[in-house]
Amino acid sequence: MLESLTEHQLLVFWTQLLVLFGIARLLGYLLGRVGLPTVIGHLGAGVLLGPSVFARVWPDGFHWFLPEGDPEHGGAIQSGALLAVAWVGIALLLIITGFETDLGLITRLGRAAATVSIASLVVPLVFGFGVGLLLPKVFSVVPADGEGEIKSWVFALFIGTALGVSSLAVVAKILSELGLMRRDFGQITVAAGMANDLVGWLMLGLLAALAQPVFKVSGVISTVVLLLVFIALALTLGQRVVDNMLRIVRREGENVGGAITVALLVALSFAVVTQWIGVEGVLGAFIAGVVLSRSRFQQEAVIEHLEVITAAFFAPIFFATAGLRVDLGLLFEGSNWIWALLVLVVAIVAKFAGAMIGARMAGLSTREGVALGGGLNARGALEIVIATVGLELAVFSDTAYTTIVMVPIVTSLFAAVVLRASVKGWEGTDSEIERLKREEALSRSLVVRASRVLLPSRGGPASILAAQIVQLAWPKEAPVTVLSVGASDEDSMEPIRNVLYEREVDQKVTGVNDPAEEILRESKLGYGAIAIGTRGMRADGRVLPPLHDQVMFESEIPLVVVRRPPLTDERPLPGFFTRAIVPVSGSTASRAAQELAFNLSEELGTQIVLHHSLGAEAPSSAPGSFSPLGSLRRITQAEIADTPADKMVSKAQDEAHDLGIVARADIRQGPVGSTIVATTRDNNADLVVLGATVKLLDDRPFLGGVAEYVLEHSQATVVVVIVPAAQEKRQ
Repeated sequence: MLESLTEHQLLVFWTQLLVLFGIARLLGYLLGRVGLPTVIGHLGAGVLLGPSVFARVWPDGFHWFLPEGDPEHGGAIQSGALLAVAWVGIALLLIITGFETDLGLITRLGRAAATVSIASLVVPLVFGFGVGLLLPKVFSVVPADGEGEIKSWVFALFIGTALGVSSLAVVAKILSELGLMRRDFGQITVAAGMANDLVGWLMLGLLAALAQPVFKVSGVISTVVLLLVFIALALTLGQRVVDNMLRIVRREGENVGGAITVALLVALSFAVVTQWIGVEGVLGAFIAGVVLSRSRFQQEAVIEHLEVITAAFFAPIFFATAGLRVDLGLLFEGSNWIWALLVLVVAIVAKFAGAMIGARMAGLSTREGVALGGGLNARGALEIVIATVGLELAVFSDTAYTTIVMVPIVTSLFAAVVLRASVKGWEGTDSEIERLKREEALSRSLVVRASRVLLPSRGGPASILAAQIVQLAWPKEAPVTVLSVGASDEDSMEPIRNVLYEREVDQKVTGVNDPAEEILRESKLGYGAIAIGTRGMRADGRVLPPLHDQVMFESEIPLVVVRRPPLTDERPLPGFFTRAIVPVSGSTASRAAQELAFNLSEELGTQIVLHHSLGAEAPSSAPGSFSPLGSLRRITQAEIADTPADKMVSKAQDEAHDLGIVARADIRQGPVGSTIVATTRDNNADLVVLGATVKLLDDRPFLGGVAEYVLEHSQATVVVVIVPAAQEKRQ
């Protein structure tokens, strides 16, 4: 039966949460203001409120705040209630850590990441194991019976693991705050940190099995085998189950609440399984985070919401609670402080040396090795969990626990200082600087991102051309789903898959009854954009077929319509675009079109002509008529110097220049649609990329007079980037 806390116990419990939370957040904020990791402030709050300070300054107040463990004071129940909140914090923290663990990144960085990861883990683990064997008995809880020798080895393995691993969360936070996350060494640091975290959690699972009261080799082997089987099933069968669950909650569009529910259900389920296996349940939460982050149906807002509640409340409570157990006075009993100092020195020097050795083996520079050694020295949540588990399993004494908890405090400070010093005045190689500029531009993109692209198709040249645009404009890490619409067959899809080479591509088949509804339904499952091909003007006089009309009007994500040039079926499609006309109007849709064109130019070397129309001079050809009549006079930039039009075009040219693209301006006076068509003809361009938003005209979707005029009259390939009205308003 459930037993309620007494009124006094509830008062103490709420006071504990209030004081721990308030002081942890305050100290974290103050340290964050000076550029130090907030986790140090959270741990520091626990140290202040624990036996190190509070108990010595006001013993009576301390014993009221943290009652003794005897039943009379209700200390056991009181501690259990507080630690339960802390364990929830650990689980949430590890879900987030799992989300941030990119298994693909670890493999993509190849030799450099592998050598740095291995060396930075093995060297401090070996030296830490050696120190663990040397530490006096006061640091360990060694039984007096025959199990003592085994427990000594287990204790040494705990010490080695705690000193060997890095903290991905703290490493990522320091790199992010210093703006170094996307630097070459920053990516290697993150990959090595991920590998350290992954191995650390697996090691913790093994250590937890080794530390059981009754040690049997067969039992440990069975635990390890069960854990490996569980991980394999989680990443395969479990991944499919999670994908289906997230797909169901997202079938009507964004559903953050449903996705968070799935995330917590999966994390709790995995925690139950790992705890049943004989490994700490928090490892299951970490594996759950990895699986959840790998799902293509995951919603970005989920990790944001989890991070907010975890960073704002649960993480400070967890770290502060960990600090409550730290008694610095234990380190000053006899020669304990010397041994504690040795542990800290070995933690820093061995990790630094391991990272340097790995960097040299990978052919990296000394400066990169120093930066890696500094960054990977950051410890955090994993070390605290190892210390907590070691204490709970009676492997660590309070002295050892205090020493291990001090490691992340000191090493995180060391990491921040060394990283700042090592990168001062160092921008990286020319290729690295160029890559960072491209990534900065991509991060500001409205349409061309690394998100999955939906490509509806019935097969045929128009769809192949749309696939070409996606292949050339989108980054290679952006996967594509080819949605077979209606009566398309397997043979007609093969050329499209061939065009999308070296890119993750999957294929789905829609029903034949209402393909537009199928496309719209599929588009709600986590896509960044829809790309769809069309032949152009139809016999009924409509610019686009009804299917396109419905999709572009109801789509909640950007739509890229690719209209093939008016060629006969016997003539080949363009495989290479030499010159592109990009109308500039300053709208969100126009900027989206620019980014697509600039990406094409980067990939193909396509010449970019930025076009701007000042409108018609005569009332008879006012904007909106879009007839070929009226003046189509070219205007020099000097004629419009310092005008809004000049600033608009110059800004677009500057953005192109930042990407290494030389964009020429062509400004004309005349009806907008006519000037675009004329500019395309006069420049012998084979591509027009323009932006548009959808309006409703005569009960049908309308792209605007300019876009529809160009679609009808231009002889070049036309790409229309359609931005949803809601996105246009947000910009």
